[in-house]
Amino acid sequence: MSRYISIKTDLPQNYQQLQRALGRVGYFRRGTLLKRFMPCGKPGCACQASPPRLHGPYYQWTRKVEGKTVTVRLTREQADLLAVWIDAGREMDRIIAQMEQMSLRATDRLLKRLPSPTRKTPTTRTRGKRASPG
Repeated sequence: MSRYISIKTDLPQNYQQLQRALGRVGYFRRGTLLKRFMPCGKPGCACQASPPRLHGPYYQWTRKVEGKTVTVRLTREQADLLAVWIDAGREMDRIIAQMEQMSLRATDRLLKRLPSPTRKTPTTRTRGKRASPG
């Protein structure tokens, strides 16, 4: 445990900056935000003209829940908030990816400082073997 503590206090400055940046990430959401314009299908509507004047904008948030795609319609105000939260989630992913790369390099260096594992010499096993019929 004492080794872990000394390693933790010896973190490079840029890794510590990433930790602080991660702490500043507020609420976040996953998924995709769409702004859609769609036809209604009523004959004679302006959305059926050439060129069409589509209805909208309609805001949709799409994400995966237990392996299934879930779509939710939103108001403009909800979409504006969700856009901020989705951006925060992407920022968090970017920070964690950088931290992971730095951590892999640092821990690889630390592991190389430790002695290599010793190999056991192979032994012949006699127990449990059947005698060959003869």
